[in-house]
Amino acid sequence: MPELIAPSTGLHSSFLTALREEQEAGESISAAYLFDGDIATLTDPDCFVDYVARLLVDGEEDTPRPEHFVPGSTLWWVDGGEFLGRVGIRHRLNDRLRYAGGHIGYWIRPSQRRKGHARAAFLACLPYANRLGIDPALVTCDADNIGSRRIIEAAGGDFEQQIGDKRLYWVPTAG
Repeated sequence: MPELIAPSTGLHSSFLTALREEQEAGESISAAYLFDGDIATLTDPDCFVDYVARLLVDGEEDTPRPEHFVPGSTLWWVDGGEFLGRVGIRHRLNDRLRYAGGHIGYWIRPSQRRKGHARAAFLACLPYANRLGIDPALVTCDADNIGSRRIIEAAGGDFEQQIGDKRLYWVPTAG
């Protein structure tokens, strides 16, 4: 049964397969959040260990991070040894995240979409956000992303406004 876990080096092979799927689908590399090198370098086990370590400390306030980034927790949606996707919970908002990005973002690998994983991973992350003191959580999505809109609204998302092509919702994390 799928679950959210902290990033793990034990998922190296499956993570790389997900990255290849993402590249083959012509998508920007969302799976490798916070990785700023050539994706091919992640095939090196030592590089992957360093990457996972970087994800694990990103939630600490004093961790160096790119400009405009805030502390955040990355969780991986996995089923046994298979990496299915990731959820990012940003611990606070800045001006940029207030209008695009919000507190929570999620991504599911192309071969696992339309199987309920995005909805399940999103619902599973809400208690994590609540334990971080986030309630409600701001979640944004593209106006034309009907799937994400349905997931957010089904979770109790309260539509605030649309700014350009972004819809902003406040989602309760308690209960």
